[in-house]
Amino acid sequence: MADVSVIIPSYNRGQRLRRAIGSVLNQRLQVREILVVDDGSTDESGRIVEEFRRCADIPLISCRQPNQGPAAARNLGISRASGEFVAFLDSDDEWHRDKILLQYPEMLAASSFLVSHTRERWLKNGRHLNQKNIHQPQHGDIFEQSLKLCCVGMSTVMARKGLFERYGMFDESLRCCEDYDLWLRVAAFEPFLLVERRLTVKHGGRSDQVSRRYRVGMDRFRIQALGRLIETVPIPEDRRSAARAELIRRCEIYRRGCMKHSRQSEAVFYRKLAERFFRISEYR
Repeated sequence: MADVSVIIPSYNRGQRLRRAIGSVLNQRLQVREILVVDDGSTDESGRIVEEFRRCADIPLISCRQPNQGPAAARNLGISRASGEFVAFLDSDDEWHRDKILLQYPEMLAASSFLVSHTRERWLKNGRHLNQKNIHQPQHGDIFEQSLKLCCVGMSTVMARKGLFERYGMFDESLRCCEDYDLWLRVAAFEPFLLVERRLTVKHGGRSDQVSRRYRVGMDRFRIQALGRLIETVPIPEDRRSAARAELIRRCEIYRRGCMKHSRQSEAVFYRKLAERFFRISEYR
């Protein structure tokens, strides 16, 4: 048994939850426990979890909270996890049956790494989707890649629980891009161990996904995360400069989108925000 607590946040995804839980219970190397965090579901999710709990060979713990979003759900799971390691699985994704068998020993052997991720297979509406080169996960220092996009697949991550004590939890004020925010904060200081296998299947293309609901204006959340990183996290100055340049770039892109859709006051806000960070960079 691997000393891993698996955290599955879920909101009204009862039938997809079956597949996710089943893929954990089907692991060739079993985990310590599964924590399903129900983020205020109103469907049959509770009943489905109870069905699995009665027949599972390992503890399957159900945690419930009022709907607060994926960041709060994952944080609740982390706070209740008893394993040395935590692994995340979104309720609409699934794992290859060898995921824990291959990833856990690599984490044990590479004791200097606090976090690891794997390659993944992408499906959109059930069809295979090729990843562009920019989306390919990297090993080691991923900070520059993390500035441009969320390059760490949430359902691929296994981390030592101490990582969250050192770098904090998911930002619950972000209803989207909370993973971009956290992994960027971590990547500013820590290397990421990459397991060179496709051990996660990511299912996409549905309207109930957070990334789809917030696809218009998503850069607002990334700009917020970058601003927090620059102003509140003591990162090295070269990384602060790179983050500042990325924030200014995103502000300009978002400002143009606001102008195109006649959101003048919002466009002015992001123009002024970019100017403020530009002046800071000029001063430094």
